[in-house]
Amino acid sequence: MRFTPLLRVAAVVLAAAASALAVTPARASAPPLTAPTAVAHLDLARGQQPENLTPLPDGGTVVTFAFSRQVAEIDRHGAVRVLATLPAPAPGAATPVLASPFLGGVVRADDGVLHFVYATGTAELTGVWRLAPGGTPERVAALPADALPNGLARDARTGTLYAADSVLGTVWRIPAGGGTAVRWASGAALDADGFLGANGIKVHDRAVWVSNLDRGTLLRIPVRPDGGAGAARVAATGLTGIDDFSFTGRGNQVLAALNASSQVALVADDGSHTVVLDRTDGLQNPTSVAVRGNRVWIADAAYLTQQDPNLLTSRLRRNASH
Repeated sequence: MRFTPLLRVAAVVLAAAASALAVTPARASAPPLTAPTAVAHLDLARGQQPENLTPLPDGGTVVTFAFSRQVAEIDRHGAVRVLATLPAPAPGAATPVLASPFLGGVVRADDGVLHFVYATGTAELTGVWRLAPGGTPERVAALPADALPNGLARDARTGTLYAADSVLGTVWRIPAGGGTAVRWASGAALDADGFLGANGIKVHDRAVWVSNLDRGTLLRIPVRPDGGAGAARVAATGLTGIDDFSFTGRGNQVLAALNASSQVALVADDGSHTVVLDRTDGLQNPTSVAVRGNRVWIADAAYLTQQDPNLLTSRLRRNASH
């Protein structure tokens, strides 16, 4: 990732906030996680900085490399295979806040079809994209040129997609087959406060859950019977630098990536949280967490450390006291 001056300023702000407000230090791989191991050490010089990931049934993962415009598969042995490179915008285009084209959240359907979000500062390319196995990427829903779609979630029951917009403070709702994106939720709780607002996003327990990076919050937005958005409720606070997150399968318990401080926090049903992984476990500015069964994956983009972008895996102990 080539830092623009604005990104350097944002890095300083985030690092200072993390230092001032960091949650309880980890004991290095605290329960319910076991000590993580590196699946892959990625190539910083080639732009292999993973922004988001989704697990595969065979133990591999699909990741998005944020600023190289690539969707890639990392197999369980750590081999990287690029599945697609998205088209570059015309010269002079500038992605809101980040300046460079940005490839964000990715989700996978049971048939292997991938959807991901792409922001370029242009109306021609910004939006939700689709990649079928063996196919080529195609945009299936346009978003405004001044949007910054970041996280992406899929409702497993309906196939409906939800995209978290970090600049416009919006959750966009996209039909399962693509089409017109609708502004589903917005408001102060989703807005940025200096850098990026709504970030990670998941569908869980009849609600859409969204993290706000600037505000360090996790929000729950109910899905009403008619499909509309209910009132947003703050489910957790004090999660400085929260990026994406994943539910563990135990109630509303969440594992959240805290980017600037290089930590993963376990957020309990009551909103309290403790750090369960940190730098001593190999974290380098984690951007996203994924849970499949009793296995956890963490993508580390090294945006601030600029040292070792990687993919880590850990075991989730279901019988842990947490």
